[in-house]
Amino acid sequence: MATRLYLPAVLTAGAGIDLDAATAHRLRTVLRLAAGAVLAAFNERDGEWLCRINELGRSRGALIAERQTHPAAPEPDLWLLFAPIKRARLDWLVEKATELGVTELRPVWTARTQPERLNADRLRALAVAAAEQSERLSVPEIAEAASLDQVLTNWPPSRRLVVCDETGDGIPAVTALAGLSPGTPAALLVGPEGGFSETELDALGKLPIVTRIGLGPRILRAETAAIAAVAVFQAICGDWRRHRSR
Repeated sequence: MATRLYLPAVLTAGAGIDLDAATAHRLRTVLRLAAGAVLAAFNERDGEWLCRINELGRSRGALIAERQTHPAAPEPDLWLLFAPIKRARLDWLVEKATELGVTELRPVWTARTQPERLNADRLRALAVAAAEQSERLSVPEIAEAASLDQVLTNWPPSRRLVVCDETGDGIPAVTALAGLSPGTPAALLVGPEGGFSETELDALGKLPIVTRIGLGPRILRAETAAIAAVAVFQAICGDWRRHRSR
């Protein structure tokens, strides 16, 4: 089914779902749909549902949920922490991380982070669009940007922090991640262009929840390192191990 919508509303058989003006405009003007057309609506709580357009006007619309097509399913509890980068590459990072199943995206200011303005609403919209296109049933949370010191001070002790270290001192990623138990809450931390400072690496290395990993013999751009790390995690201890056909 080509058209999918992320809708936080309750999805259950026979439920009516009101659409806001922006969604109604998209369906009517961009996708050229009309009353009677079918589409899929989904969220992380209720799964995916076949819905029929009941009403579609210039400024509003409504759907009727008919039947569930995919139930909600658990996902690996994986955060991605990244230093903000230039807008076009950040947009790509958010899109691909969503497609790969990251559950929370957390911008982190490091010593060498280049100042960049972040628009959380725009990043959220990018994540929603990527979830709709990838047949994912949830959308990652977009956390408020914070300094690395703040993040580490408030770090939950049960969550493993995997630091992508371009200095070559880290354990090979495949070896390190193979030691994580599937289902363990985890987070991947990727530094800025130019990498972490020595002070930051020293501080991270002293924390018992930290594992420093390497991502191969080549120097990767920040967004490439982030997506490579997520892919390796999902393949070894994430939901790529139990792929289900949709």
